[in-house]
Amino acid sequence: MRGISVSARDETVMFARPELDAILSVYGRLVASGDCKDYAIDGLSDRAVFSIFRRTSEFPLYRIEKTPANAKKQGAWKILAPGGAILKRGHELGPLLRYFDRKRFQVID
Repeated sequence: MRGISVSARDETVMFARPELDAILSVYGRLVASGDCKDYAIDGLSDRAVFSIFRRTSEFPLYRIEKTPANAKKQGAWKILAPGGAILKRGHELGPLLRYFDRKRFQVID
């Protein structure tokens, strides 16, 4: 890449292939159930973010963040609500993604 030093490129945090596969599997189930229609992936200097949107023009319903600096403290992974509230935090991605497997309650007439 032109204009970006080698050290600046090395500092970007991104998802590994198995991590992205697991996240996209959850995203696919949310699309199939009609809960969301779009996503975005951001690789920042301190974290990687996978945002899940109901519609493209709205705020994300969920954000899945990987922050390696917190790996030994609170855990590198977290799921955030639209307002920024932490819904779930953990050291491993698999157990964290089980948050989306919870049964959704529906009103039955």
